[in-house]
Amino acid sequence: MKFTELTVYTTSEASEIIADIMWRYTNYGVAISDVNDIIELQRDKSMYWDYMDESLKTGGDVLVKAFIPLEKSDELIPKIRADIEESRERGRIFVKFGTLEITKRLVEGDDWLEIWRKHFRPIHISKQIVVCPEWIKYTPKQGEKVIKIDSNMAFGTGEHETTSMCLKLIETYLTPESVCIDVGCGSGILGISAVRMGARKAYLTDIDDIAVQSATHNAKINGVEERVKVSRADLLGNAEIKGDIICANITGEILVRLAPSIPKNLLRGGVLILSGIIESRLKAVQDAYSAQGLRLEKRIREGEWFALAFRL
Repeated sequence: MKFTELTVYTTSEASEIIADIMWRYTNYGVAISDVNDIIELQRDKSMYWDYMDESLKTGGDVLVKAFIPLEKSDELIPKIRADIEESRERGRIFVKFGTLEITKRLVEGDDWLEIWRKHFRPIHISKQIVVCPEWIKYTPKQGEKVIKIDSNMAFGTGEHETTSMCLKLIETYLTPESVCIDVGCGSGILGISAVRMGARKAYLTDIDDIAVQSATHNAKINGVEERVKVSRADLLGNAEIKGDIICANITGEILVRLAPSIPKNLLRGGVLILSGIIESRLKAVQDAYSAQGLRLEKRIREGEWFALAFRL
């Protein structure tokens, strides 16, 4: 099988936005190459590396790559370009997108997929949660809960700071009777993890068909499909479904727009966890949800990203 490797040159802060757009149009893989991630690992003294180039410098382009089946390239690449341009126009005040130069090259066969898979390893997200690609065998240590993710299908494995912060906050607020809601669920990692940590039920929604398929599949391979309901929807579309914990790991711009809608599904005393927020959008997000009668209870930061926990 032949693929078009589509590369967009962007910035660290816009890379996740670009990657999310690409995932709308392919289920064959999206990868982000960011030297700033390597430099951040240099500063992490809890990890040991045999060798790392100490001369690495911050800055420069971040490369976001998507692999598109060759026979669909002429149809899908213009749509990707259009969505990227639309996102730049909407977010240019708050996010630096860089040049957004696009390059293409032909990739033969499925060899790249095996190389891509080799980059994934079990990821220790929190005290309890270890995220592990479906194809890797991992024996959990005492107290660990393994969440299997098929990363071929859609979205990420939980390694990104925005996802890991959500999982840590879920771990903080979860009780055995909790009902959790994940808005824009992607691979389903948040809702599935909540149930594995003891939540009674999880409702997952996404507007992307591939995400819905991915979350449904991941719930099944983790053995929690009876307690995880996945729906294709913009938010829930059903105000009667209430949650003790609602998670939305999207972008600050979209979170502000959704502020009047999300709290309607939160139970009194419940916790709303928001992530995917860069510093320039932090105040706008806090103000938007405070205006809905929610009280900011906790704010955490990893890298350039923030996550917030509000109490109703």
